[in-house]
This record gives sequence, structure tokens and C-alpha cells, in this order.
Amino acid sequence: MEKVLTKTPEETEALGRRLGKNCHGGEVFLLVGELGAGKTYLTKGLARGLGIKSVITSPTFNIMKIYEGRRLNLCHVDAYRLQSSKDLLALGVREYLDSPTTVTVIEWADLVEDLNPRRATKIKFKNLIDGREIKIYQKK
Repeated sequence: MEKVLTKTPEETEALGRRLGKNCHGGEVFLLVGELGAGKTYLTKGLARGLGIKSVITSPTFNIMKIYEGRRLNLCHVDAYRLQSSKDLLALGVREYLDSPTTVTVIEWADLVEDLNPRRATKIKFKNLIDGREIKIYQKK
């Protein structure tokens, strides 16, 4: 487990950029944390690390957005409005979870934790008075 403290959204985004630069395809990031904890900022940085230039916004109403990159694609999911992982599977997320050319990020992953992707990295966010604590757990 790696623990990182960030004081600004820009620092959270920079952490995401570092994670994105180290991706090879097929990675899944499961983001867990309260509202405003930095999940979307981390995803924005991850997209930049993958070389994606598009504006990244939380797909709360769309539930899932796909961004094409030069090197890898990004599947960005917001599970906040879902009842279970069955809802997410019905949207076709399995295709992206198993793709070697895609990195998948699932915000509010605790709501679909029975999805259980293979190469998942769980990232827990906790709001602090002066920033956030981010814990990164690599799945073996």
C-alpha cells in the first residue's frame, strides 16, 4: 500500500498523471471516497498520463465515457447511480475491462465491488482539513 497526501486538486491530478504514464493497457482503477475527495481529478491526470487531450468530466449522468488516446484508451465509469454491478455489465463494461488497449477507471467502485476485475488497483480517498489522503492498494 502506498499512501499519498495531496493539498490541491493539481497535486491529485499530478498523481494521476504519474499512474497513467506507467500504464501498459488492461489496468483497472477502482476509486472509492466521498463526494469531493478528488476521484475525478485523479482520473483527469491519469488521462493526461495516457496522452489523452480530451476534457475529462465525471460521467455521472452518462455512467460511462470512452476517450481515445494515442497510446491507450480510457474507459471512465461513475457507478454512483447504479444499483449493482449487473447494471454496469449491461452497459458493456466487460469489453473494456478485458481490453489490452484500454485503461478503466471506476468511480464509486464500492457500489459495484462484486465486479472483481483481474488487474485492479484500489484507490481510497479521504478528505482532510487541508487536502486529502490517498491510499493505493495493488491487487495481486
